[in-house]
Amino acid sequence: MLKNWLKKFPALFSLFTLIAILYDLGFDQTEVLQEVLYGVYLAGLFIGIISTVSRYFTSKTLKVKRLIWFDLLSIFFFLIIIFNDLSLFKSWEFLSYFTHVNWKYGALILVFIREVSALQINFSRTLFNPAQFFVLSFFIIIAIGTLLLSLPNATVGGISFMDAAFTSTSAVCVTGLIVVDTGTYFTIFGKVIILVLIQIGGIGIMTFASYFSYFFSGGSSYENQLVLSDMTSSNKLGEVFGTLKKIIIVTFTLEAIGAFLIFFTLENKEIYSYLDKGFFSIFHSISAFCNAGFSTLGDSLHEGGFRFNYGLQSIILLLFIIGGLGFPIVFNLFNYVTYLFKNRLIPIVLGKERKQIITPWVINLNSRIVLITTGILLLLGSSIFFAFEYHNSLAEHTFFGKILTSIFSAATPRTAGFHTVDYSGLNFSTIMLIFLLMWIGASPASTGGGIKTSTFAIATLNFWSLARGKERMELFRREVADISIRRAFAIISLSLVAIGVGVFAIAYFDNDKQLIDIGFECFSAYSTVGLSLGITEQLSNPSKFVLIALMFTGRVSMLSLLIAITQKEKRKHYRYSQEEILIN
Repeated sequence: MLKNWLKKFPALFSLFTLIAILYDLGFDQTEVLQEVLYGVYLAGLFIGIISTVSRYFTSKTLKVKRLIWFDLLSIFFFLIIIFNDLSLFKSWEFLSYFTHVNWKYGALILVFIREVSALQINFSRTLFNPAQFFVLSFFIIIAIGTLLLSLPNATVGGISFMDAAFTSTSAVCVTGLIVVDTGTYFTIFGKVIILVLIQIGGIGIMTFASYFSYFFSGGSSYENQLVLSDMTSSNKLGEVFGTLKKIIIVTFTLEAIGAFLIFFTLENKEIYSYLDKGFFSIFHSISAFCNAGFSTLGDSLHEGGFRFNYGLQSIILLLFIIGGLGFPIVFNLFNYVTYLFKNRLIPIVLGKERKQIITPWVINLNSRIVLITTGILLLLGSSIFFAFEYHNSLAEHTFFGKILTSIFSAATPRTAGFHTVDYSGLNFSTIMLIFLLMWIGASPASTGGGIKTSTFAIATLNFWSLARGKERMELFRREVADISIRRAFAIISLSLVAIGVGVFAIAYFDNDKQLIDIGFECFSAYSTVGLSLGITEQLSNPSKFVLIALMFTGRVSMLSLLIAITQKEKRKHYRYSQEEILIN
């Protein structure tokens, strides 16, 4: 018993230091209390070093090289912070670069990640099914985010619990609906909290926790891999942690590239300070890739000169389109490009005869459906928006600006949430188009919401199959599984039920609002889009709670919620006789 407690003590103390950091940042401290907190930080670093070193002497498992190098560099980093804190080795000039307290915070967060990840995380399917794990993880992060945003130093003038909960839900569910202005209402600390919530919500806390646990422990149980395979849509158990690793690397790489490019599109007349430019770039890159739609600008990208900054808009457009495609599609496209490079381009460049390699379905059926549907929606949506708004919201732009703004405005309703035009001034016909695009949303296993492109495509193709009198849905010489068709229509029905209930509830609580504004708000919330016709801040607390429920339901999906709360039917080895039901 004592031995097990000692093993967990470093992780528990690192959690305590993390809470101390949040308390330090969230409240103004007296000098005495600040010294006490610094003592806690110092103890946390010492415990981190001792725990890491002792693990190599007590553990019988062989450590991999990447983990050894990680621990060595971490210990060196911790020692630098300790030397600075105790004023040791003052002659070492390079230590002066690590005097800022943020380095200490970073080191302690690293200790927390290392110690918690070293614990064995076991997902027992006897206690929770994958859907329950998924739903519960989002609920916990939203609750933590609400508490953090309620801290005094997170906002300029304080925030109500409902507004904090709304903002936290909107960030975690990567929606972008706001009840207070993000740029002026929250401090840097508050904005960083929102940014972390967006990142966790976009990828999923289970992705981070599971991969770091695997990285530091070097393995995982069969039970864990079964649960994670359901969450990551992996076809093979052996690919689960490889998929998690790819998701994290792709996400951070694309966000880093996006932030770098955004930085150089900003003009000095828009943002003066280099630090402000850097934070703006990182914030909007993460928000764009995660399809969150949060912006530090009061009127998103429609504000001031930003609506004419076509370079900035192009980068953000690419980021949220890639994020909305979904990780399986991105990985499949990467494999296809690799195949073309190795088996077609290189032989042509080297003048060699191309090998006759049969590689069937490099791009699988799922990718083909998603890419074709996304392309059609983007093309038709852009063309219709261009035609409807040419003399209205597009009038102030150049011809190139009209085309880019049309593409941007057709892509952003599919859960991105950024806007470069005033949505309250759009034509009624354009708003109806936005309704449809918001409802369809992004693609499966992506950072976006909605019923998903594949769901819409399968439902549409089913109409065509029925009209032709076919008993099966066939596409690209493949038959679509019956369970996929059933799941698609279940998602469509459940989405309409959820949105309908939301519209009814808000119309009851705020009966002074127009129905089209309420409907737009509910479609935007359920599809985690973040666009609004301008009534979000004016809604009563009960209506805000309805939107919170819609955002949460839309992010985890209504079907996942039903699976989470419904007992799974055992497989039965019999079938009743079939009987047709009159439909038409």
